[in-house]
Amino acid sequence: MIKPQAKANLPTDFGDFKMVAFSDNDENWMPHIAMIAENTDFTKPVNVRFHSECITGEIFHSKKCECGQQLDAAMKYMQENGGIILYLRQEGRNIGIINKIRAYELQELGLDTVEANLQLGLPADARDFNVAIDMLKILEVKEINLLTNNPEKAKYVEQSDIKLKRRIPLIIAPNEINHSYLKTKKEYFGHHYENVL
Repeated sequence: MIKPQAKANLPTDFGDFKMVAFSDNDENWMPHIAMIAENTDFTKPVNVRFHSECITGEIFHSKKCECGQQLDAAMKYMQENGGIILYLRQEGRNIGIINKIRAYELQELGLDTVEANLQLGLPADARDFNVAIDMLKILEVKEINLLTNNPEKAKYVEQSDIKLKRRIPLIIAPNEINHSYLKTKKEYFGHHYENVL
């Protein structure tokens, strides 16, 4: 069972957050992290983003995805409106960075992101957002507005004790490289990209 292991204030380019590490033990080098904006009002529905780790997009600014830009936009949104980013250690839709790079290599041969994962014998999306629900419960969040384009994330909330008040789109305009990636997310996973694709 996960629990808070450490917390501290974290000033960022977007504003101040409280950073809370969650894991089942305090020796875990890759805990899930809650980033709570300083102006968050827990008496109202809390703005929440479930964000899965993306080393390539967030650290190396890959153009293959929009993950880094989504994280930046979410941090900005939370500072302006209050809310929590749940940073989940689920790299590459939870297949890990090595398999993600292998999938990239297959994409260079013409496969899309889903086809590449399946070619490797992996699920199209292996992420599990139950941990995000557990984190919200520990933080005593009862109602949320969910920043997402992914209907699967909304389902996890709807099937929990936490009330989903509304979905807030988090749309990043495609570039010349990730257009097909976003199209696959829309067509295969049903992500909401009506106005940009």
